[in-house]
Amino acid sequence: MNVVIETQFPDIRRWQDGNTGLPYVWRFVGDTAGPHVCVNALVHGNEVCGAIAADWLLRELHAGVPVLHAGVPVLRAGVRVLRGTLSVVFANVDAYHSFDTLRPFDSRCVDEDFNRLWDITTLEAPHELRDSRELRRARELRPFYDTVDHLIDLHSMLEPAPPIALAGDTEKGLALARAVGIPEHILVDSGHAAGKRLRDYAGFGDQQSEKSALLVECGQHWEAEAGDLAKQVVLRFLRHFDVLDPQWVAKDIGVEKSMMQRVVDISTVVTVTAAGFQWIRPLRGLEVIAEAGTRVAMDGEVPVRTPHADAVMVMPVPNPKLGQTAVRIGRFRKP
Repeated sequence: MNVVIETQFPDIRRWQDGNTGLPYVWRFVGDTAGPHVCVNALVHGNEVCGAIAADWLLRELHAGVPVLHAGVPVLRAGVRVLRGTLSVVFANVDAYHSFDTLRPFDSRCVDEDFNRLWDITTLEAPHELRDSRELRRARELRPFYDTVDHLIDLHSMLEPAPPIALAGDTEKGLALARAVGIPEHILVDSGHAAGKRLRDYAGFGDQQSEKSALLVECGQHWEAEAGDLAKQVVLRFLRHFDVLDPQWVAKDIGVEKSMMQRVVDISTVVTVTAAGFQWIRPLRGLEVIAEAGTRVAMDGEVPVRTPHADAVMVMPVPNPKLGQTAVRIGRFRKP
């Protein structure tokens, strides 16, 4: 695909020290009791929308931080956390700092996908048997994530496609997606064969736990609208949990449009099992293929066909690798 980078990558090194003892992890405590909510960015290093939203939120939260106005440093008051605890995290910062406009896809990760590491067996594997830059960071952050009640995880997509919220396979995940209210499309799925996502880790993915998490794919990696949507997702997430000054939240949300969200229930996850996986033709994100049994790809010598009529193609990967998800296939849920 042709790469057009419309976004400015914020310099997040100002947030390196954090205030929790963990690099790039910030926590703000309100005046009254409430849940611990977390805005999580940069699970993948080239998904800049999360960094844009997290950097913006941290600057708003820091009272007395000098900012330039007409070239003169001035102080301003930041927005206050009124209830509970709000944390802001930049996760895979090593990958983010490796971004190169000449090789923009390479900085998704350094050694392996940070978002396939969140099962207990992987996290607790002996270091001499299982180690990577991402796994070290996951182990470092795990005790912090264990304290979080509700998580919003900001992502973006390889190919241009409508934004989509990934609710996992629990009713509470779907309820959180509906409470946030954007984007239009919600995906109900169980993740990837290659490993467990952070949004499914421990209590986040356990229907019996009161914890919850939502992953939002805000658009293509480097389109300007993705950062704007990430900010709006964060505002609605924080409004739902009544964390910040409601007048400040309302001011930045601005005029709201009513939106009827549509749910896609995943029926099949296509995982690459053979070398030389090939698409019959390029697929668009959320494209609907009307006929059951339509051949869409070849996984080595095995044809990949739509499992049912009106099959919705979710986040097809142009050149998937062995063991990775090539596409998720589902159907729109009837209202």
